[in-house]
Amino acid sequence: MRVHAFVKPEGDRLHVLLRIPLALLLNVDLPKQGPGYLALAQIDPGITRAIEATDKGIDLFEDGKRLSMAQGAGRISLPSDRSFDSFDSARALLRGPRLPDNSYVFWNQGYFDTYLEYPIQSAQSSFTFDFHIAPGLGDRLKVDLRYISPEGVVRAYDFSAGSDPIALDPRWQQAAWSFVKSGFAHILDGPDHLLFLLCLIIPFRRLDWNLVGVITAFTVGHTVTLLFAAYRFVPAGDWFAPVVEFLIAASILYMAVENLVRPDMRRRWLVSGLFGLVHGFGFSFLLQSQLQFAGSHLLLSLLAFNIGIELGQVLVLLIAMPALILLYRTHVASEKVITAVLCLLIGHTAWHWLTERADAMKEADWSTAADALTAPVLLALLLLAIGAAVRVMLKRQGRGTPLDTPRLD
Repeated sequence: MRVHAFVKPEGDRLHVLLRIPLALLLNVDLPKQGPGYLALAQIDPGITRAIEATDKGIDLFEDGKRLSMAQGAGRISLPSDRSFDSFDSARALLRGPRLPDNSYVFWNQGYFDTYLEYPIQSAQSSFTFDFHIAPGLGDRLKVDLRYISPEGVVRAYDFSAGSDPIALDPRWQQAAWSFVKSGFAHILDGPDHLLFLLCLIIPFRRLDWNLVGVITAFTVGHTVTLLFAAYRFVPAGDWFAPVVEFLIAASILYMAVENLVRPDMRRRWLVSGLFGLVHGFGFSFLLQSQLQFAGSHLLLSLLAFNIGIELGQVLVLLIAMPALILLYRTHVASEKVITAVLCLLIGHTAWHWLTERADAMKEADWSTAADALTAPVLLALLLLAIGAAVRVMLKRQGRGTPLDTPRLD
């Protein structure tokens, strides 16, 4: 189900056009006749109620101040109507004659189209749109909103019901803060990234420059691929995301195994950076859907998203490192046993993810895999990460050395 919307500031007025599926107006109780057709001859009081309900279901802000509706108009439209393809055709429809009273429109199969007008101080102000009609529908209700700036620039947004308020033409501060929050939330909501970070730091017994180098290498790695993804240097096929998710699970499994065999602390920064390239693609999947909210601040938003990720990583380190140090100092078991238990639990989880994501790769559509050749630099980085990881793993297996981790001071 989808709601279509246009928002356009003009002079001292903000024009809002909305096309809402009739199925969302069940509580408005539009008059009906026969087996469920709308009684268009008696529809006017219902239209008034629908306009009021729509105004209550959205909030518009000018520079942070909520706007109040000055006037509104509405009408019923047929399911076949395509007037909302553009702002001008939608406004012409709402200004034109309504449907004839003898038209047949079933109560849940057409549209309620409405025009709402809000007084504003200036068309150059910063506007925010908050949609909270039927928020419980979540992803089942999408909003397709197009904002037409005073300069005629059209910004398109596609979001779900219940989403956060949308800055329609965000200032750089708004875009930066929004993407910092998004990056911070993403790292904390990503169990696979958190487990990888935990695997990175398990061999360390204190915060030192070696650990800083390892985390910095991971940061540099995922920053590089985030940049490539943000500027569309990635394959567009449905097969790519399952491949990346599979490789992320493989990176966690590899790090858990290396911690069990013998962590090479001198080269851990290199392994961390290479796997960071892969994890950056994972971060980019969320970023791609968020870049629509960046406005004209694409690079700034990308950097802010990355800062949010780093802040999340710092928080994880500040919690995880003292917890690990305390665990090893309790002497409930030897260091080798504690490390083995932690790595086995992480490896077990990663193995299940690996098998599940392998199944997802098998079911993916690989017909567009050849399109990956259009992103040679990206593929080179991905192959480099895979090849380096395999090479390091083979070296570790060839040595067959026992676990040797730094001791507590």
